[in-house]
Amino acid sequence: MKEKRLDPQIIALLEQMQEQGVQPVETMTPTGAREVKNPVFFKLAAPAEDVAGVEDLPIPGKGVEIPIRVYTPLGRGPFPIFVYFHGGGWLIGNLDTHDSVCRSLANRSGCLIVSVDYRLSPENKFPAAVEDAYAATKWVADNAARISGDAGRLAVGGDSSGGNLATVVCLLSRENRAPSIGLQVLIYPVTDVSSLDTDSYHRHGEGYVLTRNSMRYYRDHYITNQEELRNPLVSPLLVENLKGLPPAFILAAEFDVLLDEVRTYAKRLEDAGVPVEFRLFKGMIHGFFCWGGVVDRAGAAVNEIASTLRSAFTS
Repeated sequence: MKEKRLDPQIIALLEQMQEQGVQPVETMTPTGAREVKNPVFFKLAAPAEDVAGVEDLPIPGKGVEIPIRVYTPLGRGPFPIFVYFHGGGWLIGNLDTHDSVCRSLANRSGCLIVSVDYRLSPENKFPAAVEDAYAATKWVADNAARISGDAGRLAVGGDSSGGNLATVVCLLSRENRAPSIGLQVLIYPVTDVSSLDTDSYHRHGEGYVLTRNSMRYYRDHYITNQEELRNPLVSPLLVENLKGLPPAFILAAEFDVLLDEVRTYAKRLEDAGVPVEFRLFKGMIHGFFCWGGVVDRAGAAVNEIASTLRSAFTS
C-alpha cells in the first residue's frame, strides 16, 4: 500500500487530523477557513527562533499599502535578500503564519528575509496578489539600502500559492527587465490550475491534506472567470518561453497533488536552459515545509534552502 512509504511522522499527523474530525476546507466559507486553518500553522510550526531584528513596514503598492515584515540575521550588512511569499491557496495565511519559517531561514541563510502580506482572495481576486508580489519585490530592490539589503543579491520564493507568485514575479521581472533576480526558490509551487487532472491529482487527490477538491476551492476563489485558468500569470506552466529566467531551486513532496506539475515545470525550465536543482522529499505531503514542530524533514528542507541561498550569494 502506498501509505507504507509515508514518513511515520506524516502518518501520525494524518491520523491525528482524522481523529479530530478536521473538516475539508471546501465546506467552509473563506472567513471560516482562515479561522480554522491559520491556527494550524502555529500549532505545527517549529519554535520561533530569535533573530537580530524584526520590522513591520507598510510599503506602496498599486493603489494600496502592502504590509511586509523584514527579518535581519546576525552579522553585518548589507545582506543578500530573500523575498518570501507565504502559501495558503491565495486565501489563507499571513505574516504571522509563516513567521517561524522566516526566522529560521534568516538565521540559517544569512539573508535578509522579506515576508510579503499580499492581498487575499476572494475579497481581492487575481491579479491583486500578483500585483502586490511584484510591487513588493520591486520596492525591495529599489530600497534595499534602507533595510540593510544588497539589491545585487536578490532571491524570491514561496510555498504552494506563494511559490506560484514567486514564479510569476520572475516572469514579470523578465518582461519588465527589472528587478534583477538571482535565484527563485519554489516550494511545491502551483504552476497549472487549468485542469487539475494530472496523474498526481488522481494518485494523491484524497487523504493528504491538499486534495483535488480543496485545490479547486482555492482556485475558484482566486479567479474571476474560466478564461483566467489559462492566463500564464495564473498558470505559469503554460508560458511558451521560459528562457532567461533566474536559476531555480525547486522542492517537491512525494504525496502531493501538485507533484506532476512541479516536476513538469522544473523540466521545462531545464529545457529552456535555466539551471535547476530539483529536490523530491520522499514520504512527505503538501504543506510539510511549515510543520517543523512535528515533522523533522521540514527542518531539513529549511536547511537545504538556506544552504542554496548561501551558495548563490557567496562570492
